Amino acid sequence: MTEQLRLMAVHAHPDDESSKGAATMAKYVSEGVDVLVVTCTGGERGSVLNPQLQGDPYIEENIHEVRRKEMDEAREILGVSQEWLGFVDSGLPEGDPLPPLPEGCFALEDVDTASGELVRKIRSFRPQVVTTYDENGGYPHPDHIMTHKITMVAFDGAADAEKYPEAEFGPVWQPLKLYYNQGFNLPRTTALHEALIARGLESPYGEWLERWKEFERQPRTLTTFVPCGDFFEIRDKALIAHRTQIDPDGGWFRVPMEIQKEVWPTEEYELSKALVPTSLPEEDLFAGIRDNA
Repeated sequence: MTEQLRLMAVHAHPDDESSKGAATMAKYVSEGVDVLVVTCTGGERGSVLNPQLQGDPYIEENIHEVRRKEMDEAREILGVSQEWLGFVDSGLPEGDPLPPLPEGCFALEDVDTASGELVRKIRSFRPQVVTTYDENGGYPHPDHIMTHKITMVAFDGAADAEKYPEAEFGPVWQPLKLYYNQGFNLPRTTALHEALIARGLESPYGEWLERWKEFERQPRTLTTFVPCGDFFEIRDKALIAHRTQIDPDGGWFRVPMEIQKEVWPTEEYELSKALVPTSLPEEDLFAGIRDNA
């Protein structure tokens, strides 16, 4: 291998990088891969979800600064680099009917213009592999859906000197593979749920599975299963660093680590685009790239 392998993970908010694909990133860092997280927004409108920190006046008044510090800590734990795209959190609209999105937020940006900011990052970092969310955003947060949109445009646009001139956006670069994070999938959730029940333990996934049935949610196509169970502890430590967003006593951490590693020691992805030969299923995001790097 003559060229450095590089992975870019594009996420909507600080904390998303630690809840989606974090063990994969830590694994690749341990192998010498250069990993960059691009965070589209500062998470300014995110609610404080940790009940132990709710009502703290300093956090409420300085949420943007607090979440940046949390991101710094998580970045250090994972061993990745991280850069901000600079857009403003759209918040998660609630109600019936839904209220309008706030003026100037990420989800209301022009897609081509916002994609240009990501093109700059791609051309500068030159990743062979990019990960992001599917067209549903993983869940229907407007910032997650917008993250999907701009990543799809930027993946191709980074190689298009006419749409994004090199004089303004830097020398062209074409990533070779694009993946969707699919770690929250039905097979994994079912396997962990059944393993807990079989051992006489309480499962946090019963309601999840019922909602899946209720909404007749169609399973995604899982193409890539990255073995990374040895890095689950690092994943959890990074997630807990986002203290305002994660309850350390919540459902995220109710499955004993030994059961997770035994029953489902991988993180899953859906291959969306590949400009190299592929053979599915895969165990490596860089399959088809390593031999030619």
